[in-house]
Amino acid sequence: MIWRAGGMCLLLLSALSGFAQGKKAFQEPKLSTQDSYTMVILPDLQNYVKFQRNQPILDVMMNWVVARKDSLNIGMVLCTGDLVEHDDIINPDGKKMDQTGRQQWLNVSGAFGKLDNQLPYVTATGNHDYNIFSYTHKPKTTHFPTYFYSEKNRENKKLLREVFTNVYGENSLENAAYEWLSPVGKKFLFLSLEFAPRDTVLGWAREVVAKDKYKDHTVILLTHAYLNYKNEHIESMSYDLTDANPGLAVWDKLVKGSKNIEMVVSGHIGAKDNARKHVGYRTDKNAAGKTVHQMTFNAQAMGGGHYGNGGDGWLRILEFLPDGKTVQVKTFSPFFALSPSTQHLAWRHANYDEFTFQFD
Repeated sequence: MIWRAGGMCLLLLSALSGFAQGKKAFQEPKLSTQDSYTMVILPDLQNYVKFQRNQPILDVMMNWVVARKDSLNIGMVLCTGDLVEHDDIINPDGKKMDQTGRQQWLNVSGAFGKLDNQLPYVTATGNHDYNIFSYTHKPKTTHFPTYFYSEKNRENKKLLREVFTNVYGENSLENAAYEWLSPVGKKFLFLSLEFAPRDTVLGWAREVVAKDKYKDHTVILLTHAYLNYKNEHIESMSYDLTDANPGLAVWDKLVKGSKNIEMVVSGHIGAKDNARKHVGYRTDKNAAGKTVHQMTFNAQAMGGGHYGNGGDGWLRILEFLPDGKTVQVKTFSPFFALSPSTQHLAWRHANYDEFTFQFD
């Protein structure tokens, strides 16, 4: 009996050892080849900054990006907009949010301050960044220019090439273009447009991308509300705005007729703890017959919904391979990666979170 019990123990230990050896160890993101470079996409950040308790998660994300600047060869950071929950609220109820509008802008500006003078970044403006939720304000006015301006980050200022006016008639990074040369010599123009851009903005954007000096650039358009989770262009929005263009109109009036817009990045959508309903992807051909990769990435309702932790720390990593065409997309959470007890949750491997595409 003693021998048999001991044998069973040995068998059990052997099985457990084999399981442990077979279990895939956690790995931090790394380049598939040392000659690759990456871009990082940050989703809507509003639910991190509207609660004081959630802001440390956003700090973890930003600190992680800066710490991997060299190991991942990060060349650009893009944010899909909705930087704040409410542009100008002065009396939060403590339930929907506990930070005033000014506090929210200071919070998100401070978070991006970790990237300032370290990495270039471009951020869109979302519906929550504007005063469209208050009937006492002119539609689509925002405090964005007060907290995000060209001098804030010298890495941005070096790349800034074009700007356009906001509803006040003042030049603002709400509508701006940045020129960047990749480590392998690929020319990019990053074009950021305001939420539901006005017709005049789309007209300006058409003129910019058609300029001779950008004809050989790959243009990446960054705008807030563009695709839904069914991979369809958003046709309408539930806001009483005049001269405002949703995703389908942006496609029809700008992207489709362009010869060099080859990628669109957006956010805006999401459902509580449902990763699939935070993302979208589709391809169409532009006027030059080039494939346009259109990607929506968000995470704002992950981690408990709109009153949860802000989004579980999810971000997206785009690795551009040295061939100048292939891009590997991965979805990762620096927040879950912090602890050995949660590292098994730090990667999302569904086919809508991890895939490869190629520029023409």
